[in-house]
Amino acid sequence: MTAQQEAVLDQPTTATTEAEQAVPALRAQVTGDLLDIVVDLDSGHGCRLRDLRDGTEYLDMTMFFSSAPLGHGHPGLREPEFEAALVRTSRVKPANPDFATVEQARFAETFRRVAGVPELPLLFLIDGGTLAVENALKVAFDWKTKHNARQGIGVRGSKVLHLERAFHGRSGYTLSLTNTDPAKIRDYPMFDWPRIPSPAIEPGPRWDDPELLAEERVALDAAEAALRRYGAEIACFVYEPIQGEGGDRHLRPRFLTAVQELCREHDVLTVADEVQTGALTGAVWAHRELGLEPDLVAFGKRLQVCGVMGGRRVLDIADNAFREPSRISSTWGGSLVDMVRATRILEIVEQDGLFEHSRRMGELLLGELGALAAEFPEVIRSARGRGLMCAVSFLEPARRDAALAVARDRHRTLFLPSGPDSLRFRPSLSVSPEEITEAVAALRATLTELS
Repeated sequence: MTAQQEAVLDQPTTATTEAEQAVPALRAQVTGDLLDIVVDLDSGHGCRLRDLRDGTEYLDMTMFFSSAPLGHGHPGLREPEFEAALVRTSRVKPANPDFATVEQARFAETFRRVAGVPELPLLFLIDGGTLAVENALKVAFDWKTKHNARQGIGVRGSKVLHLERAFHGRSGYTLSLTNTDPAKIRDYPMFDWPRIPSPAIEPGPRWDDPELLAEERVALDAAEAALRRYGAEIACFVYEPIQGEGGDRHLRPRFLTAVQELCREHDVLTVADEVQTGALTGAVWAHRELGLEPDLVAFGKRLQVCGVMGGRRVLDIADNAFREPSRISSTWGGSLVDMVRATRILEIVEQDGLFEHSRRMGELLLGELGALAAEFPEVIRSARGRGLMCAVSFLEPARRDAALAVARDRHRTLFLPSGPDSLRFRPSLSVSPEEITEAVAALRATLTELS
């Protein structure tokens, strides 16, 4: 055999060879935190993800960071008509804000019917959760500045009130709000915007106290002080109904309602960042479950298409940023392929009653995690959750990191970290009781090994 023939045989000519080389090739060239798994896009079922290299199956409690609402291999996403629509829309990438298609109109109508909020009729679409939050802030800046002008106040609305332990993205304006892992923001220029304490409450009897708790009063006082100091400069208050990246931290509706009332008194808009919580907490939107009334809602992840819903006080300004031509826009305005997929997913969610199903599965999961915390009090604590957005905290952060590795490598179960010491569950909306029980059993076996 000649050297040339040997070189030809060494080339990656089969799918198997490509799969074997995928992880090292990507790690050498593309920025990321790749697991040693190559996803088989043609296989997998339910919460089971298959490794293309050797067929190993993992019980997946991550769902690609909560962006695969129907899990893997859902039959409703393999229907010929749907797959033909995906192919048709993938041949070109239209400028959706300027060129209408039936597919975009169908998505907008399905979104309104399944996920829409009547009080928030305005819709802006874009790629990426960070850019969804970013444009919600731009709407608020625009609104506040115009509102000030109509009040004879010559001040731009240019500041954002926000919480400690928040994660709203890592670019532009959102970089000034995010304050979780220091490595994600270190040394980047940022705005010095007012930040108040985040009084998350652990599960227990204090959750239902009708009065503001001591730590909530401290945070509310800090908000009042910021509003007095900056006055008409503050355009909005932005919050996550549950702080995901910060550690699955739950804020009481009593506190968030108090801040909302304070913002209304000072003509400040409220922005709910539901990029993580949307379609995950046993309902379409966490803010509605908590009885909140934001003026703007940023969404993404499980909705497939990212964007902003707006209304309430935004509508007080007729030429708000949603309506003023080219005030906020982008070339593509989201992906048409994503809209086709989102339309089908929303139809399946509606037909199969998956929000109610996810609520029941969330109750099962939370009960299992509570029992697990009682069984291993020296290792984990604080089982908490709303719908399928559930988590436990580890007493020692290093044990959390070890648990993720042991569960993956020895028990073929994938979990995600959350904050400095927590492990989070993000199963699909269609998760079965058996999959939940099996995932908790894998975590129990992991904890047994660690302890």
